[in-house]
Amino acid sequence: MHVEAAVDHFRTSHRAVLIARKRNGSPQPSPVAVGVDETGRLTVSSRETAFKVRNLRRDPRVWLCGFRDEWYGPWVQVEGLAEVVSLPDAMGPLVDYYRSVAGEHPDWDEYRAAMTTEQRCLLVIEPTVAGPDRQG
Repeated sequence: MHVEAAVDHFRTSHRAVLIARKRNGSPQPSPVAVGVDETGRLTVSSRETAFKVRNLRRDPRVWLCGFRDEWYGPWVQVEGLAEVVSLPDAMGPLVDYYRSVAGEHPDWDEYRAAMTTEQRCLLVIEPTVAGPDRQG
């Protein structure tokens, strides 16, 4: 599967399990909602205090298993490198993330205030490998 096809999956289906690596190398899975930015990178909103953020700051390698919002059906696997973007630089991209996953917010001022209160950050993932290419 080409990376572009995997990215296209996340334009309409946003549910995934993100896997970062713990300090000891074992996997640390987290359920997430995935968006796509204007350059084709994958985006995930998180909190600065989340273990996945700490783990990705130490080791930016990341794996995503994305599936349909309805669960059954086509799925994709993506490997890549993640960058953690913190506030205040993350505010504009967090708005873009919300729009890509959920559409327009009823009150953007309220949304921005919540992002600050919750200490939100944005994980920006550059996908490098995608699959599956066939079913078993």
